[in-house]
Amino acid sequence: MVRDVIVKEVISIPDGVEVFCEGMKVRVKGPKGELLRDFNNVRNVKISVSNGRLVVYSFFPNRRVKSITYTIASHIKNMIDGVTRGYRYKLKVVYSHFPVTVRVSGDKVLIENFLGERSPRVARIMGKVKVSVVGDDVIVEGIDVDDVAQTAASIERATKIRELDRRVFSDGIFIYERGYGDGE
Repeated sequence: MVRDVIVKEVISIPDGVEVFCEGMKVRVKGPKGELLRDFNNVRNVKISVSNGRLVVYSFFPNRRVKSITYTIASHIKNMIDGVTRGYRYKLKVVYSHFPVTVRVSGDKVLIENFLGERSPRVARIMGKVKVSVVGDDVIVEGIDVDDVAQTAASIERATKIRELDRRVFSDGIFIYERGYGDGE
């Protein structure tokens, strides 16, 4: 088995984006906001910033360290995309039996009259994510892909139907589109 001496992933930093690295803490600042991520729990991987490039590297890695190196690089690329373009998930409200009402109240999304239930179903909004309801669409937007995706998944999961036939009860809120906030 031949082991690599060094594994590195080079990320070019676009104009208008600043990346600061203090040890294993990475802060990315861009036109849409600022994100901070702490990778201190990772060993054998280093991060450096110089000449408009960010390099994630490791020396003599085994399979696990190699995969962690590329995973950290992907997280940083997602942070750069988030502060430049943002992320947007779209969900569709589907009902056939009872008209569902969705509204945002503070850091929660309230789903009322789902299957005729008296009490509303609740989904939490994670981080600094903006949720808006436009007709039968729920739009989840933000700069942190983890928070946006988790909020959309929480809304979808809040309307999961248990113990009823899914062929008959197709009601719910479903993710139908995900992408960047700039529309691409």
